[in-house]
Amino acid sequence: MSSLNQRLLSIDSLATGGNGVGRIDGKVCFVPYSAPGDYLRVTISRQHRSYDEAVITEVLTPSPQRVIPCCPYFGDCGGCDWLHVDIASQHEAKRQIVASAIQKQFGREYLAQPLPTIASPVLMGYRARAQFKLHKTSSGLACGFYRRASRHVVDLQEGCSVVSSAIREAILRLQRVLAKASDAYHVTQISLEEGLGGVVAIIHTIVADVASLSDFLLLQQEELALAGLSLQHGPTDTLIPIFGDENIWYRVTASAGDDLVLGYRVGSFSQVNRQQNQRLISLVQTMAGSAGQGRVVDLFCGNGNLSLPLARTALQLTGYEGDQASIASAVDNADRNHIQNTSFECRDLFVFNEQKLEALEHADCLLLDPPRAGAIACAQLLKHYRIPRVVYVSCDPATLARDLAVLVGDGQYSIDTIQPLDMFPHTAHVETIVSLTHRLS
Repeated sequence: MSSLNQRLLSIDSLATGGNGVGRIDGKVCFVPYSAPGDYLRVTISRQHRSYDEAVITEVLTPSPQRVIPCCPYFGDCGGCDWLHVDIASQHEAKRQIVASAIQKQFGREYLAQPLPTIASPVLMGYRARAQFKLHKTSSGLACGFYRRASRHVVDLQEGCSVVSSAIREAILRLQRVLAKASDAYHVTQISLEEGLGGVVAIIHTIVADVASLSDFLLLQQEELALAGLSLQHGPTDTLIPIFGDENIWYRVTASAGDDLVLGYRVGSFSQVNRQQNQRLISLVQTMAGSAGQGRVVDLFCGNGNLSLPLARTALQLTGYEGDQASIASAVDNADRNHIQNTSFECRDLFVFNEQKLEALEHADCLLLDPPRAGAIACAQLLKHYRIPRVVYVSCDPATLARDLAVLVGDGQYSIDTIQPLDMFPHTAHVETIVSLTHRLS
């Protein structure tokens, strides 16, 4: 690139997407793999009306927040954003990202500020789920993650440092086995999840002869040493079981102090950081308070991960979820753990016409745990009820702030606590738990 595109830049903060942020002549500039406090020579790579993008040409003065990345693939592999930033600075960046989203909706004078980010108990090897991409190359089958902002697969020959040791070993065994398959190049992705019984895998393939690949993998069962294996050929709801378990099981502690074993179907959503998931459950129990001992409604309940532990001491639990497989898992989990005060129903929570959710009429506590798109329809629906306590769990600060503005905007609810949680160390992702109290209840 031309030297005319090279500029000097100081990095002020980290942004939602993981980039460092600075200003050149007053215009915002985003720079990947930079750290707050860096003084850089950068090359402008793309220009937009309101911001520019740049890449680091030279680190002139490194930030005191910089550390040496512990992964040889960092900067090439797009899996992690912040391995070059010390963990305390990562936590503060996540708190600031949540605060910025809240302030954008409510104004800088808004008094409710996020608490310090709760650290993950483990910083490496924390992922109990991973999706490895595969791609044919001249030297063989590359297996890893996409390079940042591309579809190029970075071959992780030494493994990934943020997945569990069981998953690292499982993907190596799968690679060895697939190398012997005649149609290995038709495998596009391998999804791995670790549970109490071991690692369960889904092989995503575009091979024409699915039966032949299935027979081959069945013969390799002993060498693969997996708890379960399925093939996916086409839509996500068309899994073809090869052998073993089709569920993943994990243990959590309930509000009554006893342990529950919860499960979910292969391919369904779950929290990937098991230890931090327990902290999330405990936080939800604390924020629910005495209202959590009454009638609890869980919207986007999934397999009951948040609400079934609470149901041990609740009067009644009603869960709604749009995914039928997750509802089936929630029912199974209640039965397996002898929890009899529950009911679960499959409902589309993104659209409400004249339909309402009957359980909201007498609810004492509402749990909200939507996907990244948020829960705007639910937030608008809640204006018709006076639910004393709402606990909102979010994986996206922007949609969280938007939905909170609906709940707080008409004066019905006040925010008690905003608590960021580091579910994904070394990435820009942040989980946030917010508790709200109805002013008139």
